[in-house]
Amino acid sequence: MNDLAQQLSLSFLAASWLPQVLAVVVVVVVVNLSVYYLLRRIEKLAARTAAVWDDALIKAVRKPLTLIVWVTGVAFAFQIVHEHSGAPLFGFVVPTRDTLIIAALAWFLLRLIGQTSRTYLARSVATGDAVDRTTVDAISKLGRFSVIIVAALVVLQTLGFSVSGVLAFGGIGGIAVGFAAKDMLANFFGGLTIYLDRPFAVGEWIRSPEKQIEGTVEHIGWRHTRVRAFNKNPIYVPNALFTTIVVENPSRMTNRRIKETIGIRYADLDKMTAIVADVKAMLQAHPEIDTGATLIVNFNQFAASSLDFFIYTFTKTVEWVQYHEVKQDVLLKTAAIIQARGAEIAFPTRTLHIESAPGEAHLVDPQGT
Repeated sequence: MNDLAQQLSLSFLAASWLPQVLAVVVVVVVVNLSVYYLLRRIEKLAARTAAVWDDALIKAVRKPLTLIVWVTGVAFAFQIVHEHSGAPLFGFVVPTRDTLIIAALAWFLLRLIGQTSRTYLARSVATGDAVDRTTVDAISKLGRFSVIIVAALVVLQTLGFSVSGVLAFGGIGGIAVGFAAKDMLANFFGGLTIYLDRPFAVGEWIRSPEKQIEGTVEHIGWRHTRVRAFNKNPIYVPNALFTTIVVENPSRMTNRRIKETIGIRYADLDKMTAIVADVKAMLQAHPEIDTGATLIVNFNQFAASSLDFFIYTFTKTVEWVQYHEVKQDVLLKTAAIIQARGAEIAFPTRTLHIESAPGEAHLVDPQGT
């Protein structure tokens, strides 16, 4: 065998370390297969439980664990070759192994955070539980950011760099970076304020008359928030802007308001009391009107060409389309009440009174000429 390897210029096949390396590779393959089937079995068992963490843990650990097994096995094989050959090239094996294992652990934590947030949101939708997607997203992003920072510092420490020196350099450089990227930092802290105060969440309708912003929130990032306007155009709003403007959140209203002024003719003044009483009774009996909120129907003013009374009430629904259906019904019933009382809704009119000057004679032609 040795002679054949020499003749074919494959002298490494005769090396004493080759069987050991092959054995390590076989063991790694067997371990990976065992881990794969074991995790599949555990995943089936975890799917029967109502907990979120077990499903996320199994899905998150599969690929990083495979990487760790392969990295450990390959590094061990390289160490065997290094012991027999003594080549200095293999000196990088240990730090590379440690770096990859740290990266695999960080990868596992990132996958765990992502899987947990997705599984949690999916189950909340399936069960109908109320979940603040903005809070879940904020915690997920903060967790991933923390994992990346910690993993980077551990890798630097493993490679022989002084973490304290890196942090000190980062503190000095952070001052310069802070001045250069103050707008970016302002947007970051604006996003943090949104996540903490939660003035709005994804899916809610917001508006700001100051900046002509109105639409549905689609995404809240660390730099900007994407709002989908009602004409379907996206609006990208820097998060720092939300710390200086007033934001109205109509999605969190408890009721919608009906506020209307209706005028009747001056000739129907004697019918005003009955009309107001009938309209108020109609609203109190209406199934879609919230009688627990403010409900006012009163004669309001003597207008230029009408006697005005106003309706001030709130609907039970907050849905835009249904609200207009209720408002339409209220207005039509009000018009019917006015008509039933023998009155009419006023429209702009003007009456001219012409007085004759003293001593002025008026000639009237009987023929009208």
